[in-house]
Amino acid sequence: MDLQRAMLDELMGADRNLTEEERKDYKEITWDSKEVCAYYMARFCPHDLFVNTKSDIGPCDRVHDPKLKESFEKSPRHDAYLAKFEAELAQRCEKLVMELDRRVRRGRERLAQGDEPMPPPPLSADKSERLSVVEEKIKNLLVQVEALGEVGKVDEAQALMKKVDELNAEKALIQCQNDKVLVVPQEKKMALCEICGSFLVANDVAERTQSHITGKQHIGYGMVRDYITEYKEAKEKAREEERLAREKEAEERRKLREKEYESRRSGSGDRDRYHDRDRERERDRHRDRERSREWNGRGSRDDWRTKNGRDGGRDRHRDRSRSCSPVRHGRRRSPRSPVRPY
Repeated sequence: MDLQRAMLDELMGADRNLTEEERKDYKEITWDSKEVCAYYMARFCPHDLFVNTKSDIGPCDRVHDPKLKESFEKSPRHDAYLAKFEAELAQRCEKLVMELDRRVRRGRERLAQGDEPMPPPPLSADKSERLSVVEEKIKNLLVQVEALGEVGKVDEAQALMKKVDELNAEKALIQCQNDKVLVVPQEKKMALCEICGSFLVANDVAERTQSHITGKQHIGYGMVRDYITEYKEAKEKAREEERLAREKEAEERRKLREKEYESRRSGSGDRDRYHDRDRERERDRHRDRERSREWNGRGSRDDWRTKNGRDGGRDRHRDRSRSCSPVRHGRRRSPRSPVRPY
């Protein structure tokens, strides 16, 4: 039903059933509108998986539009919204699996107690023929609806869609009548499908087993379980990659610190060697100055001795002799001064 509605929406637009007044207030829906199904945008909508089965959860009240999904996939905001949509879908799928697992546990308990329900028998030949006729009519009407929509004959297409709805109701009625069977004791041993929770006849013929595996309910719950597993593995992988990235970044920071430390140590050693060389040069200069002073002092004393050596001593002696002799200095004795005999 949803597929048929989506086909009409694609061919004739989502506003095909609106009046002129309603179209004035019509707001165009984009992929990020609240009316759009986030599950459908992420991967699939669980409401579409179990149509006309015992696990049917009813139609989805959100918009499923392939054009909107295509627009979403081409949007530059795709990656940012995809994670949000996938998280919402995973939460919904986990809820479905939790409910299914409860049914599976109850089924195991019933099998353990020996209260094994009889599986629904296959359709009779008459009902199988009726069901095939109805499905063929639905298929032909959908082809006509698509052709009418392409040429713009909206009224005729809607009239045919009403017939398709009636045939779908008839198809569901045939399937429901087949499920109304009495539970009678039976000798066959029953088994429980761990994927979808359905009861099966153990060691049944290959055709029936294959029919169950390819059934809508089994495939639907398989998709749900596979998606949950895939989602959890992707999250775990992302966390692991994030952890490795943090460890790599920390290792790079550690190596950078060690490199800076070694660089500082190397620079400090060079400075120490430079300082040692400077101190050695300063000591050499100081020694040179001391030696220069020492040699200068010796030279000054030698010059002084040379200048004030023997000749200087005679000159000083002569000067002292002259200073002691009054005659030599031109001083005469006073006549009154007595001459002291020697």
